Amino acid sequence: MSTAEPQNSSHHDPSSRTKVTVPSIRHAKGQRSLVMVTAYDAAFARILDDAGVDILLVGDSLGMVVQGEATTLGVTVEQMIYHARAVARGTRFAHIVVDMPFLSYQVNVDEAVRNAGRMLSEGQAHAVKLEGGQPMVPTIERMVGVGIPVMGHLGLTPQSVHAMGGFKVQGREARDAERIVADARALEAAGVYALVLEGVPTTVAAAVREAVTVPTIGIGAGVACDGQVLVCYDLLGMLPGPSPRFVKRYDEFYERGVRATQQFVDEVRSGAFPSEAHSYGSGTKSS
Repeated sequence: MSTAEPQNSSHHDPSSRTKVTVPSIRHAKGQRSLVMVTAYDAAFARILDDAGVDILLVGDSLGMVVQGEATTLGVTVEQMIYHARAVARGTRFAHIVVDMPFLSYQVNVDEAVRNAGRMLSEGQAHAVKLEGGQPMVPTIERMVGVGIPVMGHLGLTPQSVHAMGGFKVQGREARDAERIVADARALEAAGVYALVLEGVPTTVAAAVREAVTVPTIGIGAGVACDGQVLVCYDLLGMLPGPSPRFVKRYDEFYERGVRATQQFVDEVRSGAFPSEAHSYGSGTKSS
């Protein structure tokens, strides 16, 4: 856990903040590093938004970290809309992006556009994110053409976990690295406003960053990106057990939560809680 005190800066001061938008994200490339964190409900959205995070990603990773599944493949459109709407209620400044879940955009373009539109109209998100390279170009072009901002996602794409043989680093072979760079150029030409690069060597991330004019946001892609993203449960240490190599745990919410709950258990069993201070008398206002 990091013990360093946070530095005072304008992004922590609400009076100096403005709403993060697609144009401001595009403009950030070469100007400042973007910060993106996953969020799945209003409470955590409020914490992350107040902390100065630029982009809140309502990730289909909720299938794993919230629902306890082994992959993201079982997450539905309705679940993504539900969580996106909750995040929107807890957000004032951050830009909200919602993942398009598995098979919500791969079947055909019309269905993809319809589902993406629901993410904005019903989920109150500002943009959608989808996985995949050049095969996704027609879908992205159509979405962008009707006014739906799209963030791309290349490298380790969790919805293709079975095709990749597991959650493995991508782009280590020269041919694969060249394909990722070519995919990045194709997605930029199709109209994406930013790209997530997951699980790729730093050299590949650097090549993609130089190849496109839109910001690249890395997770397990090293320092050679225009921003970074982590799952909130990872960075806050909300789950027990080891973390992936690319994760830095900035706190240990799981351990602290267990200790706090143990104290509650002890006080209830000993009769220390509720005390008079936590009880209502006949003349006490119910506030």
